[in-house]
Amino acid sequence: MAETRIYQISAEEAGLRLDRWFHRHFPDVGHGPLEKLLRTGQIRVDGGRVKSGFRLDTGHQVRVPPAVVNAIPSERTNRRQEHKVRDEDRDMLRQAVLHIDESLIVVNKPFGLAVQGGSRTERHLDGMLDALRFGKPERPRLVHRLDRDTSGVLLLGRTARATASLARSFQGRTAKKTYWALCLGVPR
Repeated sequence: MAETRIYQISAEEAGLRLDRWFHRHFPDVGHGPLEKLLRTGQIRVDGGRVKSGFRLDTGHQVRVPPAVVNAIPSERTNRRQEHKVRDEDRDMLRQAVLHIDESLIVVNKPFGLAVQGGSRTERHLDGMLDALRFGKPERPRLVHRLDRDTSGVLLLGRTARATASLARSFQGRTAKKTYWALCLGVPR
């Protein structure tokens, strides 16, 4: 028999909106069905009804109904979970790590490697991030991008809170990117 499950929010998840937390844990539940579950009170936080934009805090308990807990993952979700990083890509990425701590990974992105995928981009950093978990349950998150043909320092957040803080630094321009070019010969 299916049972309702209670999930306790960790310190790393604190600050996330409920809809974003839900999408991470249950990626096959779309926004519309999630809103209906919230509206009908089937999903609750600490026993009360909340809206999808509700900000979760450490220790909050999220009640999830049996229909969601026992949902069969779609093929799309299975493909994403089965994504395997090639050994040579894993080795290359790990050698490119300049710094790592509890909140942040700093990588020296090589020339020619796209940061995110696209219609004709099969090999990209975003698809290889599982190789940089280093024992953490969650994969690191991109904070900013660099062009495919640009090499340089790339920041990855190891927690949702660190990623959000770093992203705000770039948006508020308290963190700055500096580009240097190395030329050989005389440009024409």
